[in-house]
Amino acid sequence: MSVLEKLFVLGQYPLPHHLLSRLMGQLTHSHHPWIRRQMIERISKAYGIDLSEALESDPEAYGCFNAFFTRALKPEARPIDPSFNGVASPADGYISQNGAIEEGAILQAKGINYTARSLLGGDSDLAIPFEHGTFLTIYLSPRDYHRLHMPISGTLREMIHVPGRLFSVNDATARGVPGLFARNERVVALFDTAMGPMALVLVGAIFVASIETVWHGVVTPPRGTKVTSIQYPEGQVRLKKGDEMGRFNMGSTIVVLFGHQGVQWNPDLVPGHPVKMGEKLGMLIEGI
Repeated sequence: MSVLEKLFVLGQYPLPHHLLSRLMGQLTHSHHPWIRRQMIERISKAYGIDLSEALESDPEAYGCFNAFFTRALKPEARPIDPSFNGVASPADGYISQNGAIEEGAILQAKGINYTARSLLGGDSDLAIPFEHGTFLTIYLSPRDYHRLHMPISGTLREMIHVPGRLFSVNDATARGVPGLFARNERVVALFDTAMGPMALVLVGAIFVASIETVWHGVVTPPRGTKVTSIQYPEGQVRLKKGDEMGRFNMGSTIVVLFGHQGVQWNPDLVPGHPVKMGEKLGMLIEGI
């Protein structure tokens, strides 16, 4: 890491992460015309956001910046991989890391690992099925589409909210903060699939004012400091491959875990490789 990157990382530790994120949340949900226009114009210009893909392409049609940021896309903008055993990208963004989970260890950055157990809130029983599985981590930048979709079909079994810090989740912080994704606040959605268990972990970050799921609504910001869990009756929430399952209100990271059967990821999925929601990222080894 460069000196500037180290200073950037160290400077995050004393910050009041949740206070800053709540303030950002108030700004992004403000319906004041000047605030809304300024935020949309500045972010659009800074990140080159392409509104031609949006279901609503007129910036003035959005009541607040958050509505713009979590905008829906035209159905044809993100075709879903139709293959029988293909795994679709759950999000726009770029690959942070992917590969095998070895003895419960997940690669965060070169030389830095964290555990499936810590990512899932410290529950050993939940982590066991993933100890020799596969994982994929996708980082979403502010220019990306911020709704999250199902990589394969599944039935929701449990949702867990894990309180934590809100460090940035960019490359520099991933290289500099040990166990970053297991330290930040996150929402874990555990699904049963035809290929065994799948976990979708929505990781918060600084200025991510909230995380939502389609079955619960807003899950964060937190209302406590303890890990909380909601069990869902079998069949209550069934989502097909490509269905929307949640969204980030501001950018962040999603970590996908598969169980013992695993996935064979495409060989071009190296760190930094851009992906679009719905595109085929790999194959279920035994099919669905």
